Amino acid sequence: MDAPCRIQAASSADLGAVARIEATAFPDPWSAEQFGSHLGDLFLVAVAAGEVIGYLVAWSVGVEAEILNVAVAPDVRRRGTARTLLTEALAKLGQAGVTSVFLEVRPSNVAARHLYASVGFREVARRRGYYATPREDALVLRREGHDGRDGQ
Repeated sequence: MDAPCRIQAASSADLGAVARIEATAFPDPWSAEQFGSHLGDLFLVAVAAGEVIGYLVAWSVGVEAEILNVAVAPDVRRRGTARTLLTEALAKLGQAGVTSVFLEVRPSNVAARHLYASVGFREVARRRGYYATPREDALVLRREGHDGRDGQ
């Protein structure tokens, strides 16, 4: 990563910045209100130079979790922020007793697929027509065990 970032729990003060990043990353973005409904879940932000530059939202039930949303501001992508968020989230989920983590990704999102594979996610299913804009399947990925810090 070019400049170090700090990973911390999201707060209501972060929701505007998170929603702005979201709008640059996804064709059907969540609103600040939708993000606000996840403040009680695992919701991390990456902060550099006092600004939110990325986020990750996940929730868990028992030993299973799902990463719902992750994105990084366009001007700081491909510098390790998403990996840092992901490994921190996996570590926190592991500490909470989670042993299986799921997520969905577009087949066309090659960069994200490479990142997820590099930390141990493997394809387990395909959801046909899952994404609406543009219409695309979703690959369901799962990662078993590990705390996220070993890259496996």
